[in-house]
Amino acid sequence: MWNEFKQFALRGNVFELAIAVIVGTAFSKIVDSLVEDIIMPIFGALAGGTSFQFLVLDFNGVIIRYGSFLQTAVDFLIISFSIYLFIKLFNYLRGSESVPLKESPHPNKELLTEIRDILKEGQSSEEKSSDKKEEIKVRIK
Repeated sequence: MWNEFKQFALRGNVFELAIAVIVGTAFSKIVDSLVEDIIMPIFGALAGGTSFQFLVLDFNGVIIRYGSFLQTAVDFLIISFSIYLFIKLFNYLRGSESVPLKESPHPNKELLTEIRDILKEGQSSEEKSSDKKEEIKVRIK
């Protein structure tokens, strides 16, 4: 059981995923700081306060914190845009800025094509035989 676990844990994809999680966690701290310390104070100044989180609506004694929702939505947009820019930069530095995706050939494409052709031949021969049967029935009548 230990050997199976070692094979699983040290497999390439799992190891790369672990590295991606660690790097992603570190990157999220950078993006969080960008959002909280730089961008949101600018939005807060434009909105007349320091943060959207304090915007509330009192509706018959029920407090609706729409500012918190706006804060979360803006955070999401900024974080997703930052990740997009980071990936663009990474691809540019790697040299694959706009490499079109190649359609990988299906490993059984030839075999499937042959099966299709055989089925078509079978159908056309069945149609010919059914046409002959109908012709014979017509002649008999």
